Amino acid sequence: MPPIRILVVDDSAVIRKVLCEGLAPDSALEVVGTAANGQIALAKIPQLNPDILTLDVEMPGMNGLETLAEVRKHYPKLPVIMFSTLTERGAATTLDALALGASDYVTKPSNTGSLDVTLAQIRDQLVPKIKALCPHRSLPPLSPPAMTKGIGPSASREQASVNLLAIGASTGGPNALAELVPSLPADLAVPVVIVQHMPPVFTRLLAARLNEKAKLTIREGAHGEKLKAGEAWIAPGDHHMTVERQGMDVKLALNQEVPENSCRPAVDPLFRSAAKVYGRNVLAVVLTGMGSDGTIGAQHVRERGGHVIVQDEGSSVVWGMPGSIVAAGLADGVYPLNELAHEIVRRVGKHRTEINVPVATRPALFGGK
Repeated sequence: MPPIRILVVDDSAVIRKVLCEGLAPDSALEVVGTAANGQIALAKIPQLNPDILTLDVEMPGMNGLETLAEVRKHYPKLPVIMFSTLTERGAATTLDALALGASDYVTKPSNTGSLDVTLAQIRDQLVPKIKALCPHRSLPPLSPPAMTKGIGPSASREQASVNLLAIGASTGGPNALAELVPSLPADLAVPVVIVQHMPPVFTRLLAARLNEKAKLTIREGAHGEKLKAGEAWIAPGDHHMTVERQGMDVKLALNQEVPENSCRPAVDPLFRSAAKVYGRNVLAVVLTGMGSDGTIGAQHVRERGGHVIVQDEGSSVVWGMPGSIVAAGLADGVYPLNELAHEIVRRVGKHRTEINVPVATRPALFGGK
């Protein structure tokens, strides 16, 4: 199979060299060209016919956002991975890029003090994303994690009352959340907990942006925060977020235990804790994302009697996480992104019973939302 053809766009000669050296050892990848600015990149795309671009966020002249807009105008399906800094400005610009149609992003290694460490970080971050976004040039997807029990699909299983909505997402997730979350009503009768694979700073800005558009109140999760209906919390970068019962309340808990599925935050710890606390009253939703994070957690949800629904392949940027759940026989439903909000509201509204609601999740009044 021919290697994945990559065009590297960055105004820094050092970064271009580091990226080329970091990608070179993988025979499935080929850097077919580099460009020092957006104008050169746009001229090289028809010449080199790359399968994917890596694009620096901040460049003089035509910056990353302007270049991305032109790429999307002329090459709407060409995957683009933004290369950004782990700073407030870099995070904000990256979220703008995702909204403009960037496929994904990676953050530049900072102050590693070692070229070998820098190269390793680039390979660990960038290579899996390139392969996930170019599946026609990559190896077949990995099988889902081994299940301890064989639980098959069961659309006929009766849905219990829903007392918690738990959502997991990765690649393509910010845009998926930007469509899904604002479509949920302000009077949604359950709390919402969300894991989006993102580093610190990024998750706080994502929560703030979603809050501007949503009818629900959206915040970055904080340790000890009491769950309330009509409010949503996004796991902060570099922390796993779980839920735990304290008396009559259910509260958030944060930890920095080892990454799971190479991620922190990860979806599996949240889903496991949700299943433990809420049992059959959990509705878990898995959106677009690479890898299989969420599959083991979904098994816990199903074993406790809860339900799991996923985004379909056609509307996903990468059908890794939801596809893994379907392959494992754990999905109670598969829906296009534009139908998920309706399905969530249907399941919450149809099956909610006040007698089963913990005090912490009863509807609250929302000032100004």
